[in-house]
Amino acid sequence: MNILDYNRSFFFFEMDWVAKPPKTVSDKRQNQHNRARIRIDCLCKITRPNGRSTSYYLGEACKTERVGCGKKVGLFIQPNADFRPVYSEHEDMIIFKSWDRNNKGVMLKPASLGPQPERQIIKTKDAFYSHRLLLQHVQAVQLKNVRQIIAAADAGKPLVARTEFQRAGFRVLLEYPIVTFNVSERHLFYQTDTGPVIFPELTKATKRVGESFRLAFSAFDSPNWIEFIVQKPTPIGKGLSVNHYSEFVQVDCRNSIFEAK
Repeated sequence: MNILDYNRSFFFFEMDWVAKPPKTVSDKRQNQHNRARIRIDCLCKITRPNGRSTSYYLGEACKTERVGCGKKVGLFIQPNADFRPVYSEHEDMIIFKSWDRNNKGVMLKPASLGPQPERQIIKTKDAFYSHRLLLQHVQAVQLKNVRQIIAAADAGKPLVARTEFQRAGFRVLLEYPIVTFNVSERHLFYQTDTGPVIFPELTKATKRVGESFRLAFSAFDSPNWIEFIVQKPTPIGKGLSVNHYSEFVQVDCRNSIFEAK
């Protein structure tokens, strides 16, 4: 079977401040044209109760930056935010940003757009001047038992996990490279520890799927359940909160591990 080659799969977006002023930035002191390439870290395919499916792609982590403005101004925006995008070709773009505290009050440009939220959801077609996917695939074989999984891990093989579950009538397929991995031939076990991945907090009231997305790390040690630690606004005292991986969720599911060839 084929799986994504996560080292060679990207989404691209193009900003043209003249032809289509962006609605997702907080600093205009940069080049008026830029094309970005972001590597894909996770695939999340959501199938709605009506059978319609959409694929969402989690982009690699980076920091909020100005592009091409030179040494005098500097490249990283202050106050700086952690940045994670989730891309879909025909539906929504979800942009996660985290500062040193929530509700920082960093304004979008122009200021009439209001403050930047920690989770900005915008139609992909409205976010960029142009955008596209470049998906590369590789052949993979499913590892059938614990001994095969341990042997592939010890041999340094590239491993990819799939997690499938249902939630509030939605079907969810997550596919993601396994980053940190634990094994023991003595106890005949394995355990993943990887992320972030996309965790959809779907309910029967969900209308706009992107509004349910959170970032999460995942761990599993069997084919039939997984544990997520989910990034949530987390109180730190005196009315302040930060985005932190603080909520534990266990999900009954089907986990599979594949060796990429």
